[in-house]
Amino acid sequence: MSNTSQASARINLLLDENSFVEIGAGITARATDFNPEPKAAPSDGVVTGYGLIDGNLVYVYSQDASVMGGSIGEMHAKKIIGLYDLALKTGAPVIGLIDSTGLRLMEATDALAAFGEIYKTQAMASGVVPQITAVFGSCGGGLSLFPAMTDFTIMEAIKGKIFVNSPNAIEGNYEEKLDTSASDFRSKECGNVDVVASEDEIYDKIRTLVSMLPSNNEDGGVYDECDDDLNRLLDDIDACIKDSSVALSRIADNQLFYEIKADYAPSMVTGFMKLNGMTVGAVANRTEKYDEEGKVADKFPAVLTPAGCVKAAEFVNFCDAFDIPVLTLTNVTGFENTMCAEKKLSRAAARLTYAFANATVPKINVIVGDAFGSAYVVMNSKALGADIVFAWDNTSVGMMDADIAAKILFDKEDNKDELTKVYKETQTSVESAARRGYVDTVIEAQDTRKYVIGALEMLFTKREGRPVKKHGAI
Repeated sequence: MSNTSQASARINLLLDENSFVEIGAGITARATDFNPEPKAAPSDGVVTGYGLIDGNLVYVYSQDASVMGGSIGEMHAKKIIGLYDLALKTGAPVIGLIDSTGLRLMEATDALAAFGEIYKTQAMASGVVPQITAVFGSCGGGLSLFPAMTDFTIMEAIKGKIFVNSPNAIEGNYEEKLDTSASDFRSKECGNVDVVASEDEIYDKIRTLVSMLPSNNEDGGVYDECDDDLNRLLDDIDACIKDSSVALSRIADNQLFYEIKADYAPSMVTGFMKLNGMTVGAVANRTEKYDEEGKVADKFPAVLTPAGCVKAAEFVNFCDAFDIPVLTLTNVTGFENTMCAEKKLSRAAARLTYAFANATVPKINVIVGDAFGSAYVVMNSKALGADIVFAWDNTSVGMMDADIAAKILFDKEDNKDELTKVYKETQTSVESAARRGYVDTVIEAQDTRKYVIGALEMLFTKREGRPVKKHGAI
């Protein structure tokens, strides 16, 4: 396959067969101050058009690395902006397939302006239509903002490169020491890549993600027929709840959970699932991560980290923008206690607090373990505005672990054991939280799926207002 055809081939592999219609095929670079006689540039290095994914309209642009390195100049940008304009008019997602050397140097300030105009267009589309970027090749400099401005980024595992400054241009670093452009660094350390996959896998990853998302912010959610038992008991969920990604798959229709940013801040899980055919966003604490054989590959304390809070906050904001209900599984005892975390925690936790409190979509919380202190409040508690809070019958809810609290309060008391027992019953038991209205229903773990589905059905017509303002500032 030639590089010239690769841009179009990628589109055809992504879309439903024979559904792609190209737009602007005749557009090419025009003469500029530093490029008075531009060479022939087929489609000006980017193929643009529209087509279908599972019968649903999407707009796609695919950069052609064989034409001036897929570099972005004035007309290249004009094609992408035109695609966004159509997407905003019709209310359909935009998918960008990136493979480019970046700014077209010979077009100088015209190319710089082109970058800025694309940024502005992406900003206008944010929260209106879903934006997905797949990075197949180079995505450097100002171009690296393209995926960062979109909702989801999928990166090719080997050839994909994302960077603002190249690894060799970073002071004290070189590529062999640490490849800061590689998928491993971008997904695990930066958190600006949602999924890492081979090129062959990327197309299915995008198609599955699109099937989970509404076409625009006025669609009112995504609904499919459900052929899974709505009352299916989760007999094995106790055994896998520590890896909440696995537990969420057990709860989901047909046990399909699409995890987002799985490699970043792994103690916090985010992703999409279907419940009774409805797309739901899920946020959950995780204390263990299992490998493909079901063995424990990593362990984490049950605490909120700065990176986990920001990861969850961004995800909740996306769900709220597109009217996607949010389900949380809560098992948290506090905040990360390190010097590095302390520098960022209050701001990061505030972002997550604001995201949950500000969201007006249906919000359901299931307490599946310990729910202690301010960290529990932050995780979609009743006090923050959760519509329904369920709790498993073996969980604890309170200020802190009862034994620790008793040690502080009653250490010098003669009847310490008796006082500790009373404290547990009145301050940290799930029954105590239910008596105060902080838990709506105490349930058995195996009944989680049917209770959550029932709550979603009840909340289907939820309407909730907010004070009139331009936007929040947190």
